[in-house]
Amino acid sequence: MDELALQECLSDLKDLVDSRLKFYIEQSVPKHGQVAELAGDVLLAGGKRLRPLLVVLAYELVGGRDLEEILPLALAFEMIHTATLVHDDINDNAKTRRGLPTLHERFSQEKALIAGDWLFVQGFSLGGRLEGEVVTIIADCCGLIASAEFKQINHVMDLTTSPDDYLTIVKGKTAGPFSGGCEGAAVIAGASAEQREALLRFGTEMGISFQLVDDLLDIRGDERMGKPRGSDVYEGKMTLPLIHALTILHGPKRQRLVEIILGFSDSMFDELIELLTWADSISYTEILIKTHIERARSALDLFEESQAKHALQAITDLVIDRFE
Repeated sequence: MDELALQECLSDLKDLVDSRLKFYIEQSVPKHGQVAELAGDVLLAGGKRLRPLLVVLAYELVGGRDLEEILPLALAFEMIHTATLVHDDINDNAKTRRGLPTLHERFSQEKALIAGDWLFVQGFSLGGRLEGEVVTIIADCCGLIASAEFKQINHVMDLTTSPDDYLTIVKGKTAGPFSGGCEGAAVIAGASAEQREALLRFGTEMGISFQLVDDLLDIRGDERMGKPRGSDVYEGKMTLPLIHALTILHGPKRQRLVEIILGFSDSMFDELIELLTWADSISYTEILIKTHIERARSALDLFEESQAKHALQAITDLVIDRFE
């Protein structure tokens, strides 16, 4: 399959997910009123739909053929993911999301919290229709998201945060929905234990690399992020470039980095980039991204050539393209 055909395949699949999400919200508004409207605002505000795309493609990779069988899981993970974004925005006091004012900024914190809860419930409503093992995967994934969120809150402005702490948080918050969605898809398609493990590994590596790219773009600035540059630094989140630089730098340079992290302002961007560059933290993060992407690609080696495999490989390229 050539590149144009692959892009059309991914675009058609995204359009299908978008249309089903829109239909779900339209069906819910008459029953649930404003809460469904507010949840729909953020759910339908755009986004790459990467998680549902991976779910559907993972299902097809191991022989799944009926889209109606896998779409409930794909939509469930997108709703649950969106719910976490709504709640994260409240915790972070974020002003924008995907280039638009956040729900709590437009309405109230109370209504945004309930809208996020509504999305969680609707996600579980869809996922709960599936076999018990898949429901357990979804529940475990949500439990890890919550656990990782607690850990991240505990490490806000914590200059002793280690790479292992960071990885635990990322595996729960970001990689968990990737790996859980891929594993759930494998179960629904009746994949072998070996195929299931490979897809779980693929999702984990994709999720880690995706978060590392976000860390990088937060520092560099990128309008596609839909939020102001340096949001993570302002919020005191210990991203990998900061953790690495704190480990590498010593003396006055490390002390100055500490001062910047604890009292960050826009005027400090150039100095922050200079310190991260001096510590090779940006280059280190770029190398890690490519390492995790290569691990994700290697997890696909088990599978025969197919349209689904080529599409998944194309998505790994898209992650690299985000920061290069």
